[in-house]
Amino acid sequence: MASIARRNLFEDIPRFLVAQAGIMFAVSLVAIQVGVLSGFIRSVGLLIDRSTADIWVANQDMVEQELTLPIPASLLPQAQQVKGVDRAEALALGGGIWRSPQGDISSVRIFGFDPNGQLFSDFEMLSGDLKDVQPYQVIIDRSRLDSLDVRQVGDTATLGSLPVKVAGITRDSQSIASSAFLFTSIENAKAYVTGNRTANLDCRMNNGQFLCRNVYESSPGNGTVKPSPLAANDPISYILVRAEAGQNLDQLKQRLENTLPNTRAYTRAEMATRTRSYWIRRTGVGFILGLGATVGVIVGMVIVGQILYSSVSDHIKEFATLKAMGVADRVIYSIIIQQSLWMAVLGYFPSLALCWGLGTWTYATQGIAILITPLTAAGIFGITVLMCVGSALFAIQRVTRVDPAIVFKS
Repeated sequence: MASIARRNLFEDIPRFLVAQAGIMFAVSLVAIQVGVLSGFIRSVGLLIDRSTADIWVANQDMVEQELTLPIPASLLPQAQQVKGVDRAEALALGGGIWRSPQGDISSVRIFGFDPNGQLFSDFEMLSGDLKDVQPYQVIIDRSRLDSLDVRQVGDTATLGSLPVKVAGITRDSQSIASSAFLFTSIENAKAYVTGNRTANLDCRMNNGQFLCRNVYESSPGNGTVKPSPLAANDPISYILVRAEAGQNLDQLKQRLENTLPNTRAYTRAEMATRTRSYWIRRTGVGFILGLGATVGVIVGMVIVGQILYSSVSDHIKEFATLKAMGVADRVIYSIIIQQSLWMAVLGYFPSLALCWGLGTWTYATQGIAILITPLTAAGIFGITVLMCVGSALFAIQRVTRVDPAIVFKS
C-alpha cells in the first residue's frame, strides 16, 4: 500500500510541488518563530550565563538585569568579609547617548566592571584586549557596529559630553532586546554616566522604604581629566560573588542578605531565570512569537488538508474499488496517512535547511540568533508530522462516506 501512497503523491508533480511549498512555508514560519524565541530567551540572560559569579547581590527592588536600583559601593568590602566569600567584584550599569562621527545619536547601555577581574570578563574578543581598556575607551559587540556607525578598533565618537574610543570588538555578547552594550572599566562607566562629575549616593529611610539618590559635584567634563576610581559612596548595580569551594550557596545567600542591608542575593541560575521570565511574561514577546508559530501550523494544516482532500477526490473510484474488493478501511486510511507522512518528511528537511541558512545570515549581519537546537528541531519535526497527519483526517472523511457501488456506475 505504500507504493499506492507514493504513486498518488507523485502522480501530479505540479500539485505536489505546490503542496510542498505550502508545507515549507508553514514549517519555516514555525521554525523561525520558535528559533527567534529561543534565541531571544538565550540573549537576554547571556551575560549572566557567561559570568563566573556564583551569586549576584542586588538591590531588594531589582526586577531584572537591566531594571534595578543602585546600591552603595561601600557594600563591596563588606561582602568580601562575609564568611564563605572567596571574591567579590562590582558591576555598574548605566545609560547614555552615543553620538557618531556623523552626528547621529543612539541610546546605549554601559557596563562597568573590573577588566582585570575574574567574574565578569568572559568575552569572546574578535579584536583588542579587554585588559588594555584605557580611559574613555569601550568594547562593543560586532552586531552593533553599524548601528553606532563605527567599523573597527580605534574609531572614535562621543558619549554624552565625553569622547569615546573603540578599544575592542566582541562577539555574542549583545541582548536582542536592548540598546547597544558598551563594556568598559568601572571608572570609565562612572565618568560616562555622571558626565565626569563626582556622584555621591545619598541613601536614607523614607516611610519605611530604603531610597537612594545621586548627588553630583561638578568637575571638568571634557575628557581631559582621568576618570576617578570607585569611591565608597558611588552607586553600583551589583556585587558579583564567587563562593569558596564547598560552600552551600543558599546559606551564603542568607549571610550576604543579613550583612548587606536592603539587598537580595541570587544564584547565577536564579538571576538568569528572573531576567528571562521578565522578558517573556511581562513584555508579551513570548505571546507574539507563539502566536506566529500557531498561525504557521494552521496555515500548514489548511494547505496540506486541501491538497490531500483534492488527491483523494481525484482517486475516489480507486478507493471505492478497494472497498468493493473487501480491503479493510484501516488499510485505505493508512494510504492517506502515508501520503501525509511523505509530505511531512519532504517538507521538513528543506525548511530546516532554509531556516539554518537564514539564521546564519541574521546572526552575522544583525546579531539576531535564530536558535534551533537538536531538541527544538525534534519538536518542530513532531509538530510537522502532527500537522500533516491531522490534515489527513479531513481527507479520510471523504473516503469514509464513499459508496463502493460507484465503481459500477458509468
